[in-house]
Amino acid sequence: MKKPESYLKSPDLLPISQEGRKITTLGFSFMWVGMVVVLATFAIGGAGVMSLPLPLVVFATIIGSVAIGLFISLIADIGIEHGLSFPVYMRAPFGTIGTHIPSIVRGVAASMWFGINTYFGATAMNGILNMLWGFDNWLVCFFIFAFVQLLNTALGIKAVERFADMAAPTIILISIWMYLELSGTAAAEGRNVWTWAENPVTGGAAFTAFLVVIFSNMGFWATLSADIPSISRFIKAPKFERNWFKRNKGAIVGSLIALPLTQTFMIVIGAVAYIAVQNYDPVLALQETATGLVLGILLLMIVLAQWSTNISANIVPAATIFSNVGGPKFPFWAGVFAAGVVGTVVQPWSLFGIIIPVLLIVGGILSAIVGILFADYYLLRKRRVNVYDLYKPDGQFKYAGGVNVAGFISWIIGAVVSYFFPNYSFLIGFVLGAACYYLLCKYWYFQKYLQAEIEDPSDEKFLGITVGRDWNLEDEQQQVELKNVK
Repeated sequence: MKKPESYLKSPDLLPISQEGRKITTLGFSFMWVGMVVVLATFAIGGAGVMSLPLPLVVFATIIGSVAIGLFISLIADIGIEHGLSFPVYMRAPFGTIGTHIPSIVRGVAASMWFGINTYFGATAMNGILNMLWGFDNWLVCFFIFAFVQLLNTALGIKAVERFADMAAPTIILISIWMYLELSGTAAAEGRNVWTWAENPVTGGAAFTAFLVVIFSNMGFWATLSADIPSISRFIKAPKFERNWFKRNKGAIVGSLIALPLTQTFMIVIGAVAYIAVQNYDPVLALQETATGLVLGILLLMIVLAQWSTNISANIVPAATIFSNVGGPKFPFWAGVFAAGVVGTVVQPWSLFGIIIPVLLIVGGILSAIVGILFADYYLLRKRRVNVYDLYKPDGQFKYAGGVNVAGFISWIIGAVVSYFFPNYSFLIGFVLGAACYYLLCKYWYFQKYLQAEIEDPSDEKFLGITVGRDWNLEDEQQQVELKNVK
């Protein structure tokens, strides 16, 4: 006879043990190199140099990338400390049933990005095939490219890391080549890439434009900063390490070094592409300026980059979320292909024109969730989690019918207010989400629904890898059975 709580215990959503963590520090850094090379990154660079010189765009990008890298590193500790994925931990601030609503929002957003990046990569693939054999059908390329990426991800996280290890060095080398090609074109047009701006602004307008670049970069990665635990739970980390920085070294090196460096360089490429031919899309820009082998190699980089981005930043999070919603009968690989279907149905080829506004709005909506996660994990539970109850339908996270009302109130307030201030959406969403959640839970909701790890903040009971624990749900079941026997 099946246990009543089995629907919360999908095998792909159980805590990852230290033995199951396969991603190295270098591997996670290489994953970032691939993840950053997407059309939206280039678009931020192109939009930036419409009103600011490139040095200011670079400076703003570094600020935004380091800031969002810090948020990502903070939330990544949920996966590193406890081996938990995003939708499973979301049962704490939103409830065992309530987790599905914000999780699906993120899952659909990730699937849309999968579709957009697949289309971007498919146009590059089509360019290569057209150059080599005269084949010209981007839609066929789209479906082939989508299937190959989905299959790669369905094979598991190690296959994802192996691809990143192969693709990252190639992407770095070709990116340098791409920059040189586009800079040469700009110089031939008499434009200095480091001083040119299409419609330069000064004073308050320049400051506003500067902030837009900062928050565009932050909003772009707000999606991943929310569900980074779905990836970070696979990052290798030492047991019995109480120093937060040492324990999270793998996530920190990737998010605070690899992300800002790669993001800044790709912003530069998007800016230089716009300066050269008034189009931030390097695929189109290079087709105007390069030919033959040079063009083929540059387009190949775009294909590899979209592949690497999608499997890490979009398909893994979306598949984990859809698997959580579907339960044990909907495994991870089924979630992978569900993400592919959603990413295709939205017709991503029609979304390019609204990419920056969408980034800012989605960034605000999801940044409120990041704020809620931060307040719940660090400020209220102080990194201690009653993991066993996350998998029980009648445990402490059941709340009112499976819903944490305080989480939803905080999310709505943070998301709605940030919508009206799109240029600052991430900061407003994060601060309001965190503040509202902390106050509502501390002085109302957790007075009504007591949380074991808050009432008894025991390291031995509620910390994970810091005290050398791998959360094993079978161990907890055995303890219950022994008590019943006694």
